[in-house]
Amino acid sequence: MRTGPRRLVVAAVALLTAATGTLPATAAGQRDHGSRHERPGAGGLSAVIRYTEYGIPHILARDYADLGFGTGWAQAADQVCTLADGFVTVRGERSRFFGPDAAPDLSLSSAAGNLSSDLYFRGVREAGTVEGLLARPAPGGPSGSAKELMRGFAAGYNAWLRQNRVTDPACKGAAWVRPITALDVATRGFALAVLGGQGRAVDGITAAQPPTAASAGSSSPTTPDAKDTARAAARLFAADSADMGSNAVAFGGSTTANGRGLLLGNPHYPWQGGRRFWQSQQTIPGRLNVSGASLLGTPTVSIGHNAHVAWSHTVATGVPLNLHQLTLDPSDPTVYLVDGRPEGMTQRTVTVAVREGTPVTRTQWWTRYGPVVTSLGAGLPLPWTTTTAYALNDPNATNLRASDTALGFGKARGTADVLASLRRTQGLPWVNTIAADSRGHTLFSQSQVLPRVTDELAQHCSTPLGKVTYPASGVAVLDGSRGDCALGRDPDAIEPGIFGPAALPTLRDAPYAENSNDSAWLANADRPLTGYERVFGTIGTARSLRTRGAIEDVAALAERGRLTVRDLERQQYANRVPAADLAAADAAKACAALPGGTATGSGGTVVDVSEACGVLAAWDRTADTGSRGALLFDRFWRRFPAAQQWKVPFSAADPVRTPRTLDTGAPAFTTALADAVAELRAAGIPLDAPLGDHQFVVRNGRRLAVPGGTESLGVWNKVEAAWNPAGGGYPEVTTGSSYLQAVGWDGSGCPVARTLLTYSQSSNPHSPHYDDQTRLFSGEKWVTSRFCERDVLASPALRVVRVAERR
Repeated sequence: MRTGPRRLVVAAVALLTAATGTLPATAAGQRDHGSRHERPGAGGLSAVIRYTEYGIPHILARDYADLGFGTGWAQAADQVCTLADGFVTVRGERSRFFGPDAAPDLSLSSAAGNLSSDLYFRGVREAGTVEGLLARPAPGGPSGSAKELMRGFAAGYNAWLRQNRVTDPACKGAAWVRPITALDVATRGFALAVLGGQGRAVDGITAAQPPTAASAGSSSPTTPDAKDTARAAARLFAADSADMGSNAVAFGGSTTANGRGLLLGNPHYPWQGGRRFWQSQQTIPGRLNVSGASLLGTPTVSIGHNAHVAWSHTVATGVPLNLHQLTLDPSDPTVYLVDGRPEGMTQRTVTVAVREGTPVTRTQWWTRYGPVVTSLGAGLPLPWTTTTAYALNDPNATNLRASDTALGFGKARGTADVLASLRRTQGLPWVNTIAADSRGHTLFSQSQVLPRVTDELAQHCSTPLGKVTYPASGVAVLDGSRGDCALGRDPDAIEPGIFGPAALPTLRDAPYAENSNDSAWLANADRPLTGYERVFGTIGTARSLRTRGAIEDVAALAERGRLTVRDLERQQYANRVPAADLAAADAAKACAALPGGTATGSGGTVVDVSEACGVLAAWDRTADTGSRGALLFDRFWRRFPAAQQWKVPFSAADPVRTPRTLDTGAPAFTTALADAVAELRAAGIPLDAPLGDHQFVVRNGRRLAVPGGTESLGVWNKVEAAWNPAGGGYPEVTTGSSYLQAVGWDGSGCPVARTLLTYSQSSNPHSPHYDDQTRLFSGEKWVTSRFCERDVLASPALRVVRVAERR
């Protein structure tokens, strides 16, 4: 049965004018007061929140401010401590509350310590950066709807704080849990936008100081080594080195059972901290109806679906920054030359309060290109000398448009509208978009906001350092002393210095469109994308094992055809290990041929590996929790250097099947095998132990086995964990599969959708939604999405509350 707009409006009016049902357990603080109705005060913002299974809120509102209010309230109920920690970060107050030497959780920048984080974000605040972006008229700045969402979110968060007790031990009674403003919400959005640019360089921005006479005369190197810098840049921007990644695939109508599209999204994000997802449905009757996941602290749905279209994002290979090498005035290292004319750097002096200490004052140095930076991470130094400095250009430092991109997606009626939103708003800083719709269309688009560095510009304007870093990593180092090396403007770009939509790699209506964090080249292996600039990513280079395995899987599914949502569910939890399909049989055979069944480890110890041979041979080559041999292969494979693994090298003519054929004659093979066996035995772990016995999380004292595998194994269901043999192996997931969605359509008007938030909605151990979906993930299960009104109202777990400001 289809729920029409008129019926939806009637239901909405009824729910918005009277409190209905009983108050849901939105937080332990409310549960402490017992079940009660919330009665709004006169005037002010309000919303109706209907909670269904697993604490998923369906937020119903009259307008965008009310929708933001309901979203801010509901996020605070589940994640108040994590949210409050992030707002302390963007206000530049971490040193005041937590001390200058402690470390942030890296969710909003790469700052290694609280002091550098505070210096950066206080500088952003005092410069009025975000206020300036908010004042820009749309589409260059955020729309009125987006700003109303931000205003409402802050009001909803604050109302929750006023009306509830915090019970999460992470921040119960903490002085740093305080009301916020719409500016705080916008600044959090700004932090996410610059995550790959200024946010990556916070330590280098805040530490940059002009050389003194003493430093100028030191023996330390004054020019970065080009090859070392290129290697460091390549590592920094490699997809498999990031703490975020993703898989997503869209299938077109020609491959499905009913001619409609299908979308499987599998983003890989941190399991702890401020970059977690949070799930909801947002509805303004007649204007917006969207379901999916939001990054914490943001008021819009980032990844999700509506009645007509579904989309996901994958972290892209485009490099969202570039450097300008400055030629300095010999008499003053804070003056640089452009076309022979001197320009003085701008000083940004910032003072940060410090817990139990004297406030710290530092000066940052800014240029026409952006801030002076002395490093991009510890491995990539950029020394400021008497002759040379480096300025960082981040085009996303003027981008506060992502909320409008998301709103456009939420209102889209097909992939054409998704693409139109990308082109109109140009607001996504570091992700690709993959989408499918109910009419059978598919889309892949690398619609990133990237510096307009063309290959031609890089050829003519790269410094000697840039001539090495740009081909190796896409990081351009341009000659900042030349005015003709400015980035220029595309006619269809929303602002100068970025690529316009016509330049962005885009694939429409392919039978499948897939991405696993490699470049756009093989979004469809039969229709490769070429012709884009190096800053977007590579063409004709080796793909990761995760990309190769994903293409094998989805291409086979597309060729088989007659696909349904059930096929997407199976793909997510297949847990096939592509590395094992290529190498396990050969490894087992070579192991069995070792003289005496022994191998010599890296320390020179001879290890009996004979048992390992049979374990590898019998292994089912999956990373299911019950798989015996998966852990042994994992520990072996991590030790086997990638450069020595294969006999057949990569070929651009056969990119999915190469490199291949395990090189068991490589010296590292037997060493890696011996070390893996010795390690497991030393930890008391049987070589054939089921994976789930040693890859798990502990929630409220209960151990939950976790399926999936690490990046180098190529598993679609990616999970990453730190090895801790004393703790049982892999006792906690750091990043990996997060908000899963498998979406299709059956013509009924209601999407056929399965979802899962792997780490659950709440970080509060007292919440019933602290680990409920994590238990489902452990059992490789799904949640059936409730999108249409009839399904929401039919939920056996339905609890309804009207939330409102109190005057």
